[in-house]
Amino acid sequence: MSKKLWIILISVIGGVAAVTAAVTAFLIFKEKQKRDDEELEHYLDGSIQ
Repeated sequence: MSKKLWIILISVIGGVAAVTAAVTAFLIFKEKQKRDDEELEHYLDGSIQ
């Protein structure tokens, strides 16, 4: 394979890895935010009573 084809292949793999990492980070952030909101709601419900 030519050198140019290797560069393109590595670039595509790197791009896919970057997108995958970004999506994973976003999903983890949203899950943590949801969990924090549920804990806050539980705390506020307990403090009102």
